[in-house]
Amino acid sequence: MKLSLAFASLLAVPAMVAAKTYFKETFDDKSWESRWVQSTHKEDYGKFKVSPGKFYADKKGSRGLQTSEDAKFYALTAPFDEVLDNSDKPLVVQFTVKFEQNIDCGGGYVKLLPPGTDPKTVHGETPYNIMFGPDICGSSKKTHVILNHDGKNHDNTEQFLPLSDQLTHLHRLTLNPDGTYEILNDEEKHNGTIFNHWNILPPKKIKDPKASKPEDWVDKEFIADPEDTKPSDWDDAPEYIADPDAKKPEDWDDDMDGEWEVPKIKNPDYKGEWKAKQIKNPNYKGPWVHPEIDNPEYKEDASIGKYKSAYIAFDLWQVKSGTIFDDIIVTDSVEEAEAFAKETFLKKQPKEKAEKDKLDEEERKKMEAEAAKAAKEAEEKEKEEKAKEKEEEKEEVEAQEAEEAKEEEEGHDEL
Repeated sequence: MKLSLAFASLLAVPAMVAAKTYFKETFDDKSWESRWVQSTHKEDYGKFKVSPGKFYADKKGSRGLQTSEDAKFYALTAPFDEVLDNSDKPLVVQFTVKFEQNIDCGGGYVKLLPPGTDPKTVHGETPYNIMFGPDICGSSKKTHVILNHDGKNHDNTEQFLPLSDQLTHLHRLTLNPDGTYEILNDEEKHNGTIFNHWNILPPKKIKDPKASKPEDWVDKEFIADPEDTKPSDWDDAPEYIADPDAKKPEDWDDDMDGEWEVPKIKNPDYKGEWKAKQIKNPNYKGPWVHPEIDNPEYKEDASIGKYKSAYIAFDLWQVKSGTIFDDIIVTDSVEEAEAFAKETFLKKQPKEKAEKDKLDEEERKKMEAEAAKAAKEAEEKEKEEKAKEKEEEKEEVEAQEAEEAKEEEEGHDEL
């Protein structure tokens, strides 16, 4: 009996749903070339190359997809293993970006594309479900999360600043079926609901167009005291008076300088403009609040933020190339994405930072050596120029002396 009860209770426990990964990419070998498709929509798309960059934690493990040509559009697409439908499960997109070139203007984001997309024709106007990642141009910096709904793209209204130094940083977006979301930039998290931070639907409430503030509504809280009067001697003191310490300069000449006038100073007894003291307005009703009504254009839409996605794509512009994308995962589990980050990004991060510091120190020493060399060369050149000037002055003096001696000799001959 006990065994059958135990067996029955086991059956009652809901089965655990295994996490599913729809796409994963590390660019650690040449197999990436068979997955990613270059768009032919434009003839002059920039070329991607695989590289760990100038500094890295591991030459193979740090290899990523790097933009290699300046002032170019880039368009590269790869398919998922199967279509991801996030209507009843989380959607998790995670990847790393390294702006090794110290980016001045360009995108560092990815796009998720719907089924039926032709990877060979992907371009800037190709419809997409989600665009996620950093976008930087001058002082304008933002982590975009653009959601498509009914053919229109809607960017997040919250300002999530991306990390834009030259190190590798992790970016993760999670969309949940209940409309909640989370954005992760390394360790910094932002979360909320799609309905609060995207203006996709019209507002639930609007100001009642038939209501207006009553004409007799008093919203001025304080007024001048009608019983307060200005003192009779208030304006007796002028604002400026002659400076009592000023004296006519001894060297002042009325004929030359004009009539001397005593300079003016601010009168310490001047009281300024008189204003009646303020008292509480007895008729004050407080600020008028425009009444609201239900927006007739508002309609609940449970499909917002829910998509069928089949591709991931890089579709971006870069002024200065050098951005490296790596360690991409698209899954339905945050735990799966976190585990992947531990295997890749978090394992490499400390050593990469150490290598960057080492490279910076080498660059600093190199610049100091070049500056010292340039200063020494400049000093030697200055010495040479001074020696040359001195020699030229000597030659000029000798020539002048010779000329004077010649003239003196010719004078003696004439005598």
